Formats: sequence, C-alpha cells, structure tokens
Amino acid sequence: MTAIRDATPGDFAAILALNDESVHVLSPLDAQRLAALHRSAAYHKVVDAGGGIAAFLLAFREGAPYDSPNYLWFVGCYPHFLYIDRIVVAPTHRGGGLGAMLYDDIEAFAAASGARWLTCEFDIEPPNPGSMRFHARMGFREVGTQAIGGRKRVSLQAKAIAAAHA
Repeated sequence: MTAIRDATPGDFAAILALNDESVHVLSPLDAQRLAALHRSAAYHKVVDAGGGIAAFLLAFREGAPYDSPNYLWFVGCYPHFLYIDRIVVAPTHRGGGLGAMLYDDIEAFAAASGARWLTCEFDIEPPNPGSMRFHARMGFREVGTQAIGGRKRVSLQAKAIAAAHA
C-alpha cells in the first residue's frame, strides 16, 4: 500500500539516500542539515510504498530560518507562501504519479494553512526538462529567474492557491 505520511527522524537515512541519487539537480544534504531543515519545515512528508520510502517533499513557510537563495527570493516577493525546497521520487517509482500525489497533498495543505502561493524552482541551466514539464502540468508559472553560484540558473515558479473553505 502506498501512503503519504509525516517524515520522522527514522526516515532520514532513506531521505538522504534519495537526495544523494538526485544530487545533480538538488543541493547536497547531510544528516545534520536534514535534521535542522526538518525542525524548520512547515511540511515534510514521505511516500511510504509498502514499507520503503519511495519519495519525499520538504517545504517551508515564509518566516522560516532558512538561508536558501531561492527561498529568500520568494521572501522578498510574496508575503504568504509555501516554498517547496525539494521533492525526490526514487528512480524505480518515477512515472507512477507519486510526485503529483505529493503536490496535490501539499496544495491542500497550503490552502488549509493560509498560504496564498505555492512556490518552487527548477534548473534551466543546465536544463531539467522533466521538472519543467511536470511543473507546467501542475499549474505553475515562471515568475523570475536567477543565477545560483555561477554554475546554474533556476526558473522561479509560483502557483496561486485558493483558500480552503470549511
């Protein structure tokens, strides 16, 4: 059975392994940094696929003590947002809808928690065409670009969130 649940410290080894598999499109992550990000995250969930972690998503609200230049760009532009810092789906589970399942879940979370925008970024130099197609399909649009560390350029993306109604 596949289910989304809150990430716990017991999941960190699996999360770090997934991050390492995709580090070419993400920033590196070690156990100490992951623990700090987990404590500051507004949303940190995993997809448990029959006892193994098949995917994870880590996101922050405005006001989080986070130093990512992409997060800080959104801080300067959006007063109420939820920033998707990273999502990783295990290679063996890609194309199975887990990314869309996590994005649907975080969008519901964003609406319920008062975030007006769901934000993220993906690499455009070097290009990440899979992420570009995925975010377009999920309703995101480019709201800016920026160079990161002189080695890459990212597309800053946002999606308006409708408020949840009780």
